[in-house]
Amino acid sequence: MTKVLIATDKPFAPVAVQGIRKVVEDAGFELALLEGYTSQDDFIKAVADADAVIVRSDKTDKPVIDAGSNLKIIVRAGAGYDNIDLGAASAKGVCVMNTPGQNSNAVAELAAGLMVYYVRNFYNGKSGTELMGKTLGIHAYGYVGKNVARIAKGFGMEIYAFDPFIPREVIEKDGIKWVGSAEELYSKCNFISLHIPANSQTKLSINHSLISLMPAPACLVNTARAEVINESDLLRIFEERKDFAYLSDVEPTNKADFESKYKGRYFFTPKKMGAQTEEANINAGIAAARQITGFIKNGDRTFQVNK
Repeated sequence: MTKVLIATDKPFAPVAVQGIRKVVEDAGFELALLEGYTSQDDFIKAVADADAVIVRSDKTDKPVIDAGSNLKIIVRAGAGYDNIDLGAASAKGVCVMNTPGQNSNAVAELAAGLMVYYVRNFYNGKSGTELMGKTLGIHAYGYVGKNVARIAKGFGMEIYAFDPFIPREVIEKDGIKWVGSAEELYSKCNFISLHIPANSQTKLSINHSLISLMPAPACLVNTARAEVINESDLLRIFEERKDFAYLSDVEPTNKADFESKYKGRYFFTPKKMGAQTEEANINAGIAAARQITGFIKNGDRTFQVNK
């Protein structure tokens, strides 16, 4: 019998697991759970007889992939898939997919919430400011970026977007102001919401030369990946400009420097929270299960991300 493994150190909500189980068992497959594990060895042991694996942010590296002697497909329940070794999977003929769009509203609501939390001085009782009338730049206008724009319209923000892969007419049709470069976006906006993936082109790309273009007061919101930020450059901006703030859904490696010097100008979630809603769990988990059954039964590779 085809065995589907859910391997999640941050478990899905129980209702999501129930939905995944129904899809898997209705297809005639077996479901196995590895939840809240603490060692990569546990993952390696669990994958040994699995035909398919559903992960979240779990590190799915070459030792894990090589250990899956029956492994045919890995699905990342979410958009980013930099936690999966695509090269190792391709070398073994394992299909890797993501579930784009399933977590997008949850991440967008978090980005909006971070901005509100910041402009109201983290609800410390002191007078703050409003988002209405402020300029927001959306860096990457994919599923999450579109939802951020939708929410920001409700606040009455002036919204710009840059995405080299999205046609200008698509952005403008949504009532968003298109710009032709990241530099132009950053030079126009007090708030920047980051939604770029972490890859060889984007890692460390959010650097001093880019963020220094932002007009005062400036706030960078990162619900994407830590790897896209040049952290030493970010600290340099904090030293140079007292108006600069950074809100992130992932703690930087130099968190201690922010804590010791820049209180009131930053906020970091204790762990990645963008997709941590019941609805996003359900959407992404069930989408992953359906993609696995579609692949195994019908060879459907619609959301494949490796070659």
